[in-house]
Amino acid sequence: MSWQAGWKSGPLTKESRTMNRLSPALERFAPSPTLAMTQRVGELRRAGVDVIGLSAGEPDFPTQPHVIDAAFRAMQAGETRYTDVDGTPALKQAVADKFRRDNNLTYALSEISIGAGGKQVLFNALVATLKPGEDVLIPAPYWVSYPDIVRYADGVPVILPTSSGQGYRITPEQLANAISPRTRWLILNNPGNPSGAGYDAAQLRALGEVLLAHPQVMVLSDDMYEHIWFRAEPYATMAEVMPALKDRTLTLNGVSKAHAMTGWRIGFAGGPEWLIRAMAKLQSQSSGNPCSIAQAAAVAALNGPQDHLAEHNVKFRDRRDLIVAMLNDTPGLSCPKPDGAFYAFADASGLMGATKPDGGVIADDWALCDYLLGRARVAAVAGSAFGHADAFRISYAVSRDVLREAARRIQDAVADLVF
Repeated sequence: MSWQAGWKSGPLTKESRTMNRLSPALERFAPSPTLAMTQRVGELRRAGVDVIGLSAGEPDFPTQPHVIDAAFRAMQAGETRYTDVDGTPALKQAVADKFRRDNNLTYALSEISIGAGGKQVLFNALVATLKPGEDVLIPAPYWVSYPDIVRYADGVPVILPTSSGQGYRITPEQLANAISPRTRWLILNNPGNPSGAGYDAAQLRALGEVLLAHPQVMVLSDDMYEHIWFRAEPYATMAEVMPALKDRTLTLNGVSKAHAMTGWRIGFAGGPEWLIRAMAKLQSQSSGNPCSIAQAAAVAALNGPQDHLAEHNVKFRDRRDLIVAMLNDTPGLSCPKPDGAFYAFADASGLMGATKPDGGVIADDWALCDYLLGRARVAAVAGSAFGHADAFRISYAVSRDVLREAARRIQDAVADLVF
């Protein structure tokens, strides 16, 4: 059975259709395919299958000891009660200090939002601002949740396709041609998931110049992978290089990736006060405040030593070079070198139509990922989940030894295909 079966709805009886009606908003999207594959990996491992999971976007490094100590001290001090809905003053101050230190951006505490992960902050922003039928521009390949959250908010995702030939980056001309009177947001993930493609200051400025002529368009700058950056040019973000756009830019980040705190669920953003207030209003009636203990830990992560960021980056770069080289040595695959994040996005168009040892055909990238999971025991995510067919994404946030073994298994499985 395909791994996709676990997150697709089965047939409903007449009675269940009456009793188990779902809201139209919920039916506008499907569960996350990346999380579905990660869940499948867990099921296989519990069944004793030796599977290498490269589907989850999660660093393998431990949370820093001083961060864990801060959480423990917070619990001992009784910081286990409700906090302000969108974050404690201490964490908002730590976030404001981070933006000033790392991005040359100044925000008042009233311009800072704290949520239970970056996904909630993104969700709050879109749901709080989109009117039915308004467009959100999303470069592809994209993080799987962007279009579905837009649809939930009754907006229209407008996909801007890119290619490896253009570095998986949109061009100013492409952006200008896509903007219409209905356009409300541009989502810019830098560096991007799943491609790892990044925009430097000059490239951001060129896009920003286009946006200056369209005051109705806001920018959601998703900088979650900011500190996993491999280009020689310093990292830059839109509100930093285009101060004229700061009042209509939401700069989103978090502690999940850089600080290896995915399970702590703390995301944050800086933006105009009217938007932050609207996001807090929504959060007050949905989840309420993020975990008080996790907030105390995030303060320690942002205010404490940052040396581990560079140390992790060296290891991520080394792993990137290993996996990209091995994928490019595999017939039928090609993989550009990512600018950042910890994903490799391999073009598998050369494998489409190949025949498997059992006589079946690799009809698309979903079938290819099923084949890799079954034959190679390696979990990857189909490029179609990210809006870019005939490709797959793997996360190299695992050890070199595991990564080398995974690539070897992929190479062996590809060698078993008949063209």
